[in-house]
Amino acid sequence: MTTTQRTFASGHGWQVSDVVCAAVAGDRPFEEEHRSFCVAAVTRGTFRYRTRQGTAMLAPGAILLGNPGACYECGHEHGAGDRCISFHFSPAYLERVLADLPGVTRLGFADPRLPPLPALAPLLAEAEAARETGDGEAFEELGLRIAGAVALAAAGSSTTARTPSRRDQKRVAEAVRLIEINADRPLSLTELADGTATSPFHFLRIFRHVAGMTPYQFLLRTRLHRAAVRLRASNAAISTIAFDAGFSDLSTFNRRFRREMGENPGAYRSRRAGQ
Repeated sequence: MTTTQRTFASGHGWQVSDVVCAAVAGDRPFEEEHRSFCVAAVTRGTFRYRTRQGTAMLAPGAILLGNPGACYECGHEHGAGDRCISFHFSPAYLERVLADLPGVTRLGFADPRLPPLPALAPLLAEAEAARETGDGEAFEELGLRIAGAVALAAAGSSTTARTPSRRDQKRVAEAVRLIEINADRPLSLTELADGTATSPFHFLRIFRHVAGMTPYQFLLRTRLHRAAVRLRASNAAISTIAFDAGFSDLSTFNRRFRREMGENPGAYRSRRAGQ
């Protein structure tokens, strides 16, 4: 078995787990079934996810979406292993959440995934920090907030995009790994394109199609997410966290962080202290 699952917390109609997959290229994917609604935030690695809603390549920051009773497969043709924070909700639980969301009536996901979205970034950083610090009590509230935010985002998502080719998925997976390893240093579009043996223009187009954002947006989001997790999980100086994440000056970090997370780094950290 290549997947291990550790439950952090659970309650009436919900459960959250840390799911680590050690599959490598060449391992044969096997079919599984979602027992409940699944909202899984990818925190490491890339993999191909195929279900009746479609096929998508998932990278860090993306959200896997699953419906009860739906069969699915995960493949690692282009990379080894992944890690997710996986929330599971019963139909009754999600129905209660939707009742409080004006304009959202569909009980079920039409798409296989959500790309990394600014609206979800603060919640995902909080969830990863809670995982790293072992704060299981935080997940009851986080699960409810994530269920509502994902339901709203999914209701406005598009289902018309074509499935990317496996070649494009492979190229983007290689670029994602390069960004994850080198996010703390400058990375040019040309360097990323060279790493996948494509022209910068073609690389930019396929990356946006597969990952749901541009390479620079993904790089910036990776840096900000890592900084947000450290702000929640450590007492290191804000300037240290900013420079370690790859930002060259504090003012740029503060401006970018506020735009992505909705508040400045100091206020974001202070909320942790008050919880």
